[in-house]
Amino acid sequence: MQLDRFLILNSILFGFGLAMDAFSVSLVNGLNEPDMKAGKMNLVAGTFSFFQFIMPMIGWVCVHTIVELFTSFDRLVPWIALALLTYIGGEMIIKGMRHSGSLEEEKPAIGFGRLLVQGVATSIDALSVGFTIEHYSLQMALVSSLIIGVVTHFVCLCGIAIGKRFGTRFADKASIAGGIILIAIGIEILIKRII
Repeated sequence: MQLDRFLILNSILFGFGLAMDAFSVSLVNGLNEPDMKAGKMNLVAGTFSFFQFIMPMIGWVCVHTIVELFTSFDRLVPWIALALLTYIGGEMIIKGMRHSGSLEEEKPAIGFGRLLVQGVATSIDALSVGFTIEHYSLQMALVSSLIIGVVTHFVCLCGIAIGKRFGTRFADKASIAGGIILIAIGIEILIKRII
């Protein structure tokens, strides 16, 4: 397997491009849980990076096996992302509105189930990367996907850290703002695909 600079550079750029939605959701997670410990930060970032790694590989496999089925499914990808992010975002807005003005101290921890949904929702568009790397060998596709995952991990850690820093200042409005941001990301994914 020959690793050329183009493959590495291309994969890093893919990683940054694909990680922007995950960065935004990580920012929201940091806002909602400003006391998140380092282990959980790595779990959150690791979940996003895992999905950003696996989705291009699934796309690559689909191109080499069941391309017709995947092509018809590809049209549904932005709608699925919008539905998942709207569900999570709507839940956060409702929760934030119920507790707005409340003096109760609440721990808005991100559960593993919600984290998995976020991971799928923010990485589902990475399936289409499998089409762009279809000419890669299996080893090259694995390396490319691994680079995408590593870039995503670090980008998400930055997002969480930024969210944590500002989360303590805006904790009372973080849930509502976070929900709006997630819904906006879902709409953005849909609009990008339509245009």
